[in-house]
Amino acid sequence: MEDLARNILSGDKRAIARAISLVENEDKKSISLLKKLYSHTGNAYRIGITGPPGAGKSTITNCLIKLLFDKGLKVGVIAVDPTSPFTGGAFLGDRVRMSESSLLENVFVRSMATRGSLGGLCKNVVEACDILDASGKDYILIETVGVGQSELDIAQTADTTIVVLVPESGDSVQAMKAGLMEIADIFVMNKSDRDGADQIVSALKNILHLKPPSDSKPEIKVLKTIGIKNNGIEELFEEILIQKKFLVSKGFLSIQRKEHLRSKILDLVKNKLHNTFWDSENQKKLDENLNAISEKKIDPWTFTEELTK
Repeated sequence: MEDLARNILSGDKRAIARAISLVENEDKKSISLLKKLYSHTGNAYRIGITGPPGAGKSTITNCLIKLLFDKGLKVGVIAVDPTSPFTGGAFLGDRVRMSESSLLENVFVRSMATRGSLGGLCKNVVEACDILDASGKDYILIETVGVGQSELDIAQTADTTIVVLVPESGDSVQAMKAGLMEIADIFVMNKSDRDGADQIVSALKNILHLKPPSDSKPEIKVLKTIGIKNNGIEELFEEILIQKKFLVSKGFLSIQRKEHLRSKILDLVKNKLHNTFWDSENQKKLDENLNAISEKKIDPWTFTEELTK
């Protein structure tokens, strides 16, 4: 682990890949590694890219990778893919589409499987981001699988969250129902050369205008892009820089990251307690009493109270 940590800190791609595999497979050695790397994290700016399927998230991500690379910046990408029903791993669709970008120096692209997570992120994404952060990346792009109704956990990981929509995504009321209005720092109307784009942009702006202003967030912009033509990507990055400057200058980035850290620690404790509690003895007690509970001889609440005494 000492050698692996040293190689990660030097930006070695093989070491980064191996470390993320350890984290993704929940190898016990990964905890030791994460402990060694933690003091070297906190320098990369994390950008979440989410939205409904087919919105062009991968195209936007790919355009941003190339733009950041051209500016001499180091980029890490976590593309969260659907889980294969056969292997439990990622389908690797996003990494195939980003294959050209992944070959660039100082760019690292990794697909990770959702593995049943409803929020579009698998539970090890934060640790994977920490590894990329420690390796010296300037920006980390996190692209979610785009499940629509359960995207909120991206907001607990990213410093800035971009919600990508297309004219076919439906009206802005549907976006509100999906919780996207609450998590978006920037809206991107991709494929904006298609019919209906201007109407949705106007509707989104009207809804955002009705929202009460927030001292901890700059104005939420609605930008138009045509990802496949690379149109609007420079303007998108400029808006990301505006968001970053605002958060840093006002001290809100530190506050936001502490809240993310709180959520992470709560999850770590919950997982630790869950794994510790459900040992073989308690599993056996549950199995032994399941019939009695099913037959209404004992209720679930009384059983739980007895089990947790």
